[in-house]
Amino acid sequence: MRVSTRQRVVLAICCASIIVSLMDVSIVNVALPSIHGDLSTSVSGLQWTVDAYTLVLAVLLPLAGSTADRIGRRRVFQVGLIVFGLGSLACSLAPGIGWLIAARAVQAVGGTMLNPVAMAIVVTTFPDRRERAKAIGIFGSMSGLALALGPILGGALVDSWGWRSIFWVNLPIVVIAVICTQLFVPETRADRARRFDPIGQLLLMLTLGSLVGAIIEKVPWLLVIAALAATSLIAYERRRTEPLLELRLFRSIRFSSALVIALVAYVGFGAYLFVTTLYLQNVRDLPALAAGLSLLPIGVAILLVAPYAGRLVAARGPRVPLVIAGTAFVLSVLASFALGATTPLPVVLAIYLVFGIFVGMINPPLVNTAVSEMPTDMAGLAASIISTGRQVGISLGVALAGTVIASTALVR
Repeated sequence: MRVSTRQRVVLAICCASIIVSLMDVSIVNVALPSIHGDLSTSVSGLQWTVDAYTLVLAVLLPLAGSTADRIGRRRVFQVGLIVFGLGSLACSLAPGIGWLIAARAVQAVGGTMLNPVAMAIVVTTFPDRRERAKAIGIFGSMSGLALALGPILGGALVDSWGWRSIFWVNLPIVVIAVICTQLFVPETRADRARRFDPIGQLLLMLTLGSLVGAIIEKVPWLLVIAALAATSLIAYERRRTEPLLELRLFRSIRFSSALVIALVAYVGFGAYLFVTTLYLQNVRDLPALAAGLSLLPIGVAILLVAPYAGRLVAARGPRVPLVIAGTAFVLSVLASFALGATTPLPVVLAIYLVFGIFVGMINPPLVNTAVSEMPTDMAGLAASIISTGRQVGISLGVALAGTVIASTALVR
Protein backbone atom coordinates (compact mmCIF):
# COMPACT_ATOMS: atom_id res chain seq x y z
CA MET A 1 0.00 0.00 0.00
CA ARG A 2 1.44 3.38 -1.03
CA VAL A 3 1.87 5.99 1.70
CA SER A 4 0.12 9.28 0.88
CA THR A 5 1.57 12.76 1.34
CA ARG A 6 -0.95 13.44 4.10
CA GLN A 7 0.19 10.35 6.02
CA ARG A 8 3.82 11.48 5.74
CA VAL A 9 2.93 14.95 7.00
CA VAL A 10 0.97 13.52 9.95
CA LEU A 11 3.92 11.29 10.85
CA ALA A 12 6.29 14.27 10.63
CA ILE A 13 4.03 16.33 12.93
CA CYS A 14 3.88 13.53 15.50
CA CYS A 15 7.66 13.00 15.31
CA ALA A 16 8.26 16.73 15.83
CA SER A 17 6.01 16.71 18.89
CA ILE A 18 7.82 13.77 20.49
CA ILE A 19 11.20 15.38 19.79
CA VAL A 20 10.36 18.68 21.51
CA SER A 21 8.62 17.03 24.48
CA LEU A 22 11.37 14.46 25.16
CA MET A 23 14.21 16.82 24.26
CA ASP A 24 13.11 19.03 27.13
CA VAL A 25 14.04 16.21 29.52
CA SER A 26 17.68 16.30 28.38
CA ILE A 27 18.17 19.81 26.99
CA VAL A 28 17.64 21.49 30.36
CA ASN A 29 20.40 19.44 32.02
CA VAL A 30 23.11 21.22 30.01
CA ALA A 31 21.69 24.57 31.13
CA LEU A 32 21.62 23.74 34.85
CA PRO A 33 24.99 25.36 35.72
CA SER A 34 23.93 28.57 33.90
CA ILE A 35 20.54 28.56 35.64
CA HIS A 36 22.31 27.96 38.96
CA GLY A 37 24.48 31.05 38.46
CA ASP A 38 21.93 33.37 36.85
CA LEU A 39 19.05 32.73 39.26
CA SER A 40 21.28 32.12 42.32
CA THR A 41 19.38 28.97 43.15
CA SER A 42 20.23 26.02 45.38
CA VAL A 43 20.77 22.43 44.32
CA SER A 44 17.17 21.67 45.29
CA GLY A 45 16.04 24.39 42.89
CA LEU A 46 17.94 22.67 40.08
CA GLN A 47 16.41 19.32 41.07
CA TRP A 48 12.89 20.74 40.94
CA THR A 49 13.65 22.34 37.56
CA VAL A 50 14.12 18.84 36.17
CA ASP A 51 11.63 16.98 38.35
CA ALA A 52 8.72 19.40 37.92
CA TYR A 53 8.67 18.26 34.30
CA THR A 54 9.17 14.52 34.77
CA LEU A 55 6.84 14.28 37.78
CA VAL A 56 3.92 15.91 35.99
CA LEU A 57 4.56 13.67 32.99
CA ALA A 58 4.47 10.62 35.26
CA VAL A 59 1.25 11.63 36.98
CA LEU A 60 -0.78 12.80 33.98
CA LEU A 61 0.26 10.38 31.20
CA PRO A 62 -2.61 7.91 31.84
CA LEU A 63 -5.15 10.76 32.03
CA ALA A 64 -4.02 12.34 28.75
CA GLY A 65 -4.46 9.13 26.78
CA SER A 66 -7.96 8.39 28.07
CA THR A 67 -9.06 12.02 27.62
CA ALA A 68 -7.92 12.00 24.00
CA ASP A 69 -9.78 8.74 23.39
CA ARG A 70 -12.94 10.34 24.77
CA ILE A 71 -13.06 13.91 23.38
CA GLY A 72 -10.87 13.58 20.29
CA ARG A 73 -7.19 13.00 19.68
CA ARG A 74 -6.58 15.93 17.36
CA ARG A 75 -8.24 18.33 19.79
CA VAL A 76 -6.20 17.12 22.77
CA PHE A 77 -3.02 17.06 20.68
CA GLN A 78 -3.50 20.70 19.64
CA VAL A 79 -4.27 21.77 23.20
CA GLY A 80 -1.13 19.94 24.33
CA LEU A 81 0.99 21.78 21.75
CA ILE A 82 -0.42 25.16 22.80
CA VAL A 83 0.03 24.50 26.53
CA PHE A 84 3.56 23.21 25.92
CA GLY A 85 4.36 26.34 23.91
CA LEU A 86 2.95 28.67 26.59
CA GLY A 87 4.91 26.81 29.24
CA SER A 88 8.09 27.16 27.17
CA LEU A 89 7.48 30.90 26.80
CA ALA A 90 6.90 31.24 30.55
CA CYS A 91 10.15 29.34 31.23
CA SER A 92 12.10 31.74 29.02
CA LEU A 93 10.70 34.75 30.92
CA ALA A 94 11.22 33.33 34.43
CA PRO A 95 12.54 36.03 36.81
CA GLY A 96 13.30 33.48 39.53
CA ILE A 97 13.55 29.79 40.24
CA GLY A 98 9.99 29.50 41.59
CA TRP A 99 8.57 30.87 38.33
CA LEU A 100 10.80 28.54 36.31
CA ILE A 101 9.70 25.46 38.26
CA ALA A 102 6.02 26.36 37.89
CA ALA A 103 6.48 27.01 34.16
CA ARG A 104 8.22 23.66 33.76
CA ALA A 105 5.15 22.01 35.31
CA VAL A 106 2.93 23.82 32.78
CA GLN A 107 5.23 22.63 30.00
CA ALA A 108 4.83 19.07 31.24
CA VAL A 109 1.02 19.33 31.29
CA GLY A 110 1.24 20.04 27.58
CA GLY A 111 3.86 17.34 27.11
CA THR A 112 1.58 14.66 28.56
CA MET A 113 -0.90 15.37 25.74
CA LEU A 114 1.75 14.84 23.06
CA ASN A 115 3.48 11.49 23.56
CA PRO A 116 0.62 8.96 24.02
CA VAL A 117 -1.78 10.93 21.83
CA ALA A 118 0.76 11.21 18.99
CA MET A 119 1.23 7.43 19.06
CA ALA A 120 -2.55 6.92 18.83
CA ILE A 121 -2.70 9.34 15.88
CA VAL A 122 0.08 7.44 14.09
CA VAL A 123 -1.71 4.12 14.63
CA THR A 124 -5.03 5.40 13.26
CA THR A 125 -3.39 7.24 10.33
CA PHE A 126 -1.71 4.08 8.97
CA PRO A 127 -4.40 1.36 8.63
CA ASP A 128 -2.11 -0.98 6.65
CA ARG A 129 -0.24 -3.21 9.13
CA ARG A 130 3.07 -3.17 7.26
CA GLU A 131 3.11 0.60 6.83
CA ARG A 132 1.91 1.07 10.40
CA ALA A 133 4.84 -0.99 11.71
CA LYS A 134 7.28 1.16 9.72
CA ALA A 135 5.64 4.36 10.96
CA ILE A 136 5.74 3.21 14.59
CA GLY A 137 9.40 2.28 14.15
CA ILE A 138 10.22 5.76 12.85
CA PHE A 139 8.16 7.37 15.60
CA GLY A 140 9.85 5.24 18.28
CA SER A 141 13.32 6.13 17.06
CA MET A 142 12.62 9.81 17.75
CA SER A 143 13.21 9.28 21.48
CA GLY A 144 16.84 8.42 20.81
CA LEU A 145 17.16 11.35 18.42
CA ALA A 146 15.71 13.70 21.04
CA LEU A 147 18.16 12.51 23.69
CA ALA A 148 21.03 12.91 21.24
CA LEU A 149 19.97 16.37 20.04
CA GLY A 150 19.04 17.77 23.46
CA PRO A 151 22.50 18.23 25.00
CA ILE A 152 24.11 19.41 21.76
CA LEU A 153 21.40 21.89 20.83
CA GLY A 154 21.13 23.00 24.45
CA GLY A 155 24.87 23.55 24.70
CA ALA A 156 24.99 25.59 21.48
CA LEU A 157 22.05 27.74 22.56
CA VAL A 158 23.34 28.32 26.10
CA ASP A 159 26.79 29.34 24.84
CA SER A 160 25.34 31.65 22.18
CA TRP A 161 22.26 33.24 23.76
CA GLY A 162 22.03 32.03 27.36
CA TRP A 163 19.90 29.40 29.09
CA ARG A 164 16.57 31.07 28.26
CA SER A 165 17.09 30.30 24.58
CA ILE A 166 16.64 26.55 25.16
CA PHE A 167 12.95 27.31 25.64
CA TRP A 168 12.65 29.76 22.72
CA VAL A 169 13.55 27.00 20.26
CA ASN A 170 10.26 25.20 21.04
CA LEU A 171 8.03 28.11 20.00
CA PRO A 172 8.33 28.07 16.18
CA ILE A 173 8.08 24.26 16.16
CA VAL A 174 4.89 24.43 18.22
CA VAL A 175 3.30 27.12 16.01
CA ILE A 176 4.01 25.16 12.81
CA ALA A 177 2.79 21.91 14.40
CA VAL A 178 -0.50 23.47 15.55
CA ILE A 179 -1.22 24.83 12.06
CA CYS A 180 -0.28 21.58 10.31
CA THR A 181 -2.34 19.54 12.78
CA GLN A 182 -5.43 21.59 11.93
CA LEU A 183 -4.79 21.14 8.19
CA PHE A 184 -3.73 17.51 7.97
CA VAL A 185 -4.61 15.46 11.07
CA PRO A 186 -8.11 13.96 11.06
CA GLU A 187 -10.14 13.84 14.26
CA THR A 188 -10.49 10.35 15.77
CA ARG A 189 -11.88 8.89 18.98
CA ALA A 190 -11.85 5.49 20.62
CA ASP A 191 -14.99 3.37 20.35
CA ARG A 192 -14.97 3.11 24.13
CA ALA A 193 -12.80 5.32 26.34
CA ARG A 194 -11.85 4.59 29.94
CA ARG A 195 -13.62 6.67 32.58
CA PHE A 196 -11.86 9.51 34.36
CA ASP A 197 -10.67 8.60 37.87
CA PRO A 198 -10.19 11.94 39.68
CA ILE A 199 -9.63 10.50 43.16
CA GLY A 200 -7.08 8.01 41.88
CA GLN A 201 -5.37 10.82 39.97
CA LEU A 202 -5.12 13.01 43.09
CA LEU A 203 -3.84 10.14 45.24
CA LEU A 204 -1.19 9.26 42.63
CA MET A 205 -0.11 12.92 42.50
CA LEU A 206 0.09 13.08 46.30
CA THR A 207 2.07 9.83 46.49
CA LEU A 208 4.72 10.73 43.95
CA GLY A 209 4.94 14.42 44.87
CA SER A 210 5.40 13.64 48.56
CA LEU A 211 7.98 10.94 47.87
CA VAL A 212 10.15 13.13 45.62
CA GLY A 213 9.63 16.17 47.87
CA ALA A 214 10.80 14.23 50.92
CA ILE A 215 14.07 13.37 49.18
CA ILE A 216 14.79 16.77 47.63
CA GLU A 217 13.75 18.92 50.60
CA LYS A 218 14.94 16.39 53.23
CA VAL A 219 11.57 16.41 55.01
CA PRO A 220 11.02 12.91 56.50
CA TRP A 221 7.36 13.40 57.41
CA LEU A 222 6.52 13.68 53.72
CA LEU A 223 7.42 10.00 53.47
CA VAL A 224 4.55 9.27 55.87
CA ILE A 225 2.16 11.20 53.63
CA ALA A 226 3.48 9.33 50.59
CA ALA A 227 2.95 5.97 52.32
CA LEU A 228 -0.59 6.87 53.44
CA ALA A 229 -1.48 8.16 49.97
CA ALA A 230 -0.08 5.02 48.31
CA THR A 231 -2.04 2.77 50.68
CA SER A 232 -5.21 4.76 50.03
CA LEU A 233 -4.60 4.62 46.28
CA ILE A 234 -4.32 0.83 46.27
CA ALA A 235 -7.41 0.41 48.47
CA TYR A 236 -9.47 2.80 46.34
CA GLU A 237 -8.35 1.41 42.97
CA ARG A 238 -9.35 -2.10 44.01
CA ARG A 239 -12.99 -0.96 44.19
CA ARG A 240 -13.03 0.91 40.86
CA THR A 241 -14.57 -0.72 37.79
CA GLU A 242 -12.16 1.22 35.54
CA PRO A 243 -9.28 2.29 37.78
CA LEU A 244 -6.47 4.65 36.88
CA LEU A 245 -4.01 1.89 37.83
CA GLU A 246 -5.33 -1.49 36.71
CA LEU A 247 -4.15 -3.60 39.65
CA ARG A 248 -4.93 -6.84 37.79
CA LEU A 249 -1.88 -6.14 35.64
CA PHE A 250 0.35 -6.62 38.67
CA ARG A 251 -0.73 -10.26 38.96
CA SER A 252 1.57 -10.91 36.02
CA ILE A 253 5.09 -11.55 37.27
CA ARG A 254 6.50 -10.49 33.89
CA PHE A 255 4.68 -7.16 33.97
CA SER A 256 5.60 -6.44 37.59
CA SER A 257 9.21 -7.36 36.92
CA ALA A 258 9.31 -5.07 33.87
CA LEU A 259 7.92 -2.18 35.93
CA VAL A 260 10.48 -2.67 38.71
CA ILE A 261 13.33 -2.89 36.19
CA ALA A 262 12.08 0.25 34.40
CA LEU A 263 11.90 2.13 37.68
CA VAL A 264 15.40 1.10 38.79
CA ALA A 265 16.95 1.61 35.35
CA TYR A 266 15.61 5.13 35.01
CA VAL A 267 16.59 6.06 38.54
CA GLY A 268 20.09 5.33 37.28
CA PHE A 269 19.50 7.23 34.04
CA GLY A 270 18.10 10.34 35.75
CA ALA A 271 20.86 10.43 38.36
CA TYR A 272 23.61 9.83 35.81
CA LEU A 273 22.50 12.55 33.41
CA PHE A 274 22.02 15.07 36.23
CA VAL A 275 25.47 14.43 37.71
CA THR A 276 27.24 14.15 34.35
CA THR A 277 26.30 17.62 33.07
CA LEU A 278 27.45 19.18 36.34
CA TYR A 279 30.70 17.18 36.23
CA LEU A 280 31.50 18.27 32.68
CA GLN A 281 30.90 21.98 33.31
CA ASN A 282 31.80 22.47 36.97
CA VAL A 283 34.65 19.99 37.40
CA ARG A 284 36.15 19.88 33.90
CA ASP A 285 35.26 23.55 33.21
CA LEU A 286 33.89 22.77 29.76
CA PRO A 287 31.61 25.34 28.09
CA ALA A 288 28.00 24.26 27.58
CA LEU A 289 28.44 23.33 23.90
CA ALA A 290 31.51 21.19 24.61
CA ALA A 291 29.62 19.51 27.45
CA GLY A 292 26.71 18.80 25.12
CA LEU A 293 29.00 17.36 22.46
CA SER A 294 30.65 15.19 25.12
CA LEU A 295 27.26 13.54 25.67
CA LEU A 296 26.92 12.72 21.97
CA PRO A 297 28.21 9.11 22.45
CA ILE A 298 25.16 8.40 24.62
CA GLY A 299 22.74 9.54 21.91
CA VAL A 300 24.66 7.82 19.11
CA ALA A 301 24.72 4.54 21.04
CA ILE A 302 20.96 4.78 21.62
CA LEU A 303 20.28 5.35 17.92
CA LEU A 304 22.49 2.43 16.88
CA VAL A 305 21.66 -0.06 19.62
CA ALA A 306 17.88 0.37 20.02
CA PRO A 307 16.94 -1.16 16.61
CA TYR A 308 19.33 -4.07 17.23
CA ALA A 309 17.80 -4.56 20.69
CA GLY A 310 14.36 -4.88 19.12
CA ARG A 311 15.59 -7.55 16.71
CA LEU A 312 17.37 -9.33 19.55
CA VAL A 313 14.18 -9.42 21.60
CA ALA A 314 12.29 -10.88 18.63
CA ALA A 315 14.95 -13.57 18.08
CA ARG A 316 16.09 -14.45 21.60
CA GLY A 317 13.52 -12.98 23.98
CA PRO A 318 14.03 -10.18 26.53
CA ARG A 319 16.57 -11.86 28.83
CA VAL A 320 19.71 -11.40 26.68
CA PRO A 321 19.24 -7.65 26.01
CA LEU A 322 18.38 -7.08 29.68
CA VAL A 323 21.62 -8.79 30.73
CA ILE A 324 23.58 -6.70 28.22
CA ALA A 325 21.88 -3.52 29.45
CA GLY A 326 22.55 -4.34 33.09
CA THR A 327 26.20 -5.16 32.41
CA ALA A 328 26.71 -1.92 30.47
CA PHE A 329 25.09 0.07 33.26
CA VAL A 330 27.23 -1.45 36.02
CA LEU A 331 30.45 -1.05 34.02
CA SER A 332 29.75 2.59 33.09
CA VAL A 333 28.75 3.59 36.62
CA LEU A 334 31.75 1.89 38.24
CA ALA A 335 34.09 3.51 35.72
CA SER A 336 32.47 6.91 36.33
CA PHE A 337 33.43 6.81 40.01
CA ALA A 338 37.07 7.15 38.88
CA LEU A 339 36.48 10.25 36.74
CA GLY A 340 38.21 13.44 37.77
CA ALA A 341 39.14 16.85 36.42
CA THR A 342 42.16 15.50 34.54
CA THR A 343 40.74 12.21 33.21
CA PRO A 344 41.57 12.03 29.48
CA LEU A 345 38.52 13.04 27.44
CA PRO A 346 38.59 9.90 25.23
CA VAL A 347 38.22 7.80 28.40
CA VAL A 348 35.22 9.90 29.46
CA LEU A 349 33.61 9.55 26.02
CA ALA A 350 34.17 5.78 26.03
CA ILE A 351 32.39 5.51 29.38
CA TYR A 352 29.48 7.54 28.03
CA LEU A 353 29.29 5.26 24.99
CA VAL A 354 28.93 2.23 27.28
CA PHE A 355 26.21 4.05 29.22
CA GLY A 356 24.44 4.77 25.93
CA ILE A 357 24.45 1.04 25.17
CA PHE A 358 22.60 0.52 28.45
CA VAL A 359 19.94 3.13 27.57
CA GLY A 360 19.50 1.87 24.01
CA MET A 361 19.28 -1.77 25.05
CA ILE A 362 16.86 -1.42 27.98
CA ASN A 363 13.60 -0.18 26.43
CA PRO A 364 12.63 -2.85 23.84
CA PRO A 365 12.82 -5.79 26.28
CA LEU A 366 10.94 -3.81 28.94
CA VAL A 367 7.99 -3.04 26.67
CA ASN A 368 8.00 -6.56 25.25
CA THR A 369 8.04 -8.12 28.72
CA ALA A 370 5.26 -5.85 29.93
CA VAL A 371 2.79 -6.43 27.10
CA SER A 372 3.62 -9.93 25.84
CA GLU A 373 1.18 -11.69 28.19
CA MET A 374 -1.51 -9.01 28.07
CA PRO A 375 -4.79 -9.24 26.16
CA THR A 376 -5.01 -6.79 23.26
CA ASP A 377 -7.34 -4.39 25.08
CA MET A 378 -4.87 -4.12 28.00
CA ALA A 379 -1.62 -3.78 26.06
CA GLY A 380 -1.83 0.00 25.66
CA LEU A 381 -2.55 0.50 29.36
CA ALA A 382 0.34 -1.78 30.33
CA ALA A 383 2.72 0.18 28.07
CA SER A 384 1.54 3.50 29.54
CA ILE A 385 2.22 2.29 33.09
CA ILE A 386 5.76 1.29 32.07
CA SER A 387 6.19 4.77 30.58
CA THR A 388 4.97 6.27 33.84
CA GLY A 389 7.48 4.09 35.71
CA ARG A 390 10.30 5.48 33.56
CA GLN A 391 9.33 9.09 34.37
CA VAL A 392 9.03 8.29 38.09
CA GLY A 393 12.48 6.70 37.93
CA ILE A 394 14.02 9.82 36.37
CA SER A 395 12.39 12.00 39.04
CA LEU A 396 13.69 9.83 41.87
CA GLY A 397 17.14 9.60 40.28
CA VAL A 398 17.49 13.39 40.07
CA ALA A 399 16.21 13.75 43.64
CA LEU A 400 18.67 11.19 45.01
CA ALA A 401 21.62 12.47 42.98
CA GLY A 402 21.09 16.08 44.02
CA THR A 403 20.89 15.10 47.66
CA VAL A 404 24.20 13.23 47.44
CA ILE A 405 26.17 15.90 45.55
CA ALA A 406 24.83 19.00 47.32
CA SER A 407 28.05 19.49 49.30
CA THR A 408 30.55 18.38 46.63
CA ALA A 409 32.62 20.17 44.01
CA LEU A 410 30.01 19.30 41.39
CA VAL A 411 28.01 22.31 42.58
CA ARG A 412 29.65 25.67 43.10
